[in-house]
Amino acid sequence: MTKISTEKTTLHPRNINRFSYDFKKLIQCSPNLEQFIFTNEHEIESIDFANPEAVKALNKALLISDYDIINWDIPKNYLCPPIPGRADYIHNIADLLAEYNNGIIPEGEDVVGLDIGIGANCIYPIIGNHAYNWSFVGTDIDENAIQNCKKIITENPKLIDFISLQLQAEPRYIFKNIILPEDKFAFTICNPPFHSSQDEATKATIRKLNNLENTRTKNPILNFGGQNSELWCEGGEFAFITQMIYESVKYPLQCFWFTTLVSKKDNLKSLYKTLNKVGAVTIKTMEMAQGQKTSRFIAWTFLSEKQQKDWKFNID
Repeated sequence: MTKISTEKTTLHPRNINRFSYDFKKLIQCSPNLEQFIFTNEHEIESIDFANPEAVKALNKALLISDYDIINWDIPKNYLCPPIPGRADYIHNIADLLAEYNNGIIPEGEDVVGLDIGIGANCIYPIIGNHAYNWSFVGTDIDENAIQNCKKIITENPKLIDFISLQLQAEPRYIFKNIILPEDKFAFTICNPPFHSSQDEATKATIRKLNNLENTRTKNPILNFGGQNSELWCEGGEFAFITQMIYESVKYPLQCFWFTTLVSKKDNLKSLYKTLNKVGAVTIKTMEMAQGQKTSRFIAWTFLSEKQQKDWKFNID
């Protein structure tokens, strides 16, 4: 098999997967991956990214190879996110924290992140803990997703002391019942539901698959999976993030940076308007690029400049 070690210069400099996949190494870590690898028309090894089983097998191999995970799996039809892109979000958050910590990335278990919608995959806490030894609270409205994360944590003892889970029992809320009076989070992280309905999500999936396969299909097989709550909510991404902003106002001193991915660039202007309306002190947009795709997340804080300067990421 031909190995190409081309650097993906659009990925974050600290991204472990900045170079093309070493499939020989990945197969050694997870032999199940081998059946999905083929050499494409450019004489480069790859997998069929339209095949959900292939995507899951690649993720599992990457987590074992690059993130010291012993075992990882997700139930059928749950979101299986591409790891390099998720890692970029984590590394960019680290850069954001460093800006307000004398240029030094704060590391260690006292730096706690809140993962809104952890899903069944537990990806953000796994990456954040491996890269920076951060701790996480992961929340979701899906009991099955929480139970699968619990299984992942149990099967990987190094995660047990660093990741806690909490079911959001009232799905109409995001932070209520989750951020408690004694909590102090360095950041929140979120991959919000993108679509506004099941029908919209299905149509988008078919378009995505047609682009990947170069064929026409009407079967909405999700290559990266996804339950309803992961893919859509009433009002879509804009409504979800707007609610997140309004709820965040209630916890101004308990979190340094509230952040969330924003898939639709056109939403930024209105989101900024809302953030200014509720009195956010500092607002940032962090651009990220994975290949030809550009993504971004917004970050906001209610801390004054003095409070930002005085924030202690680590307990002395």
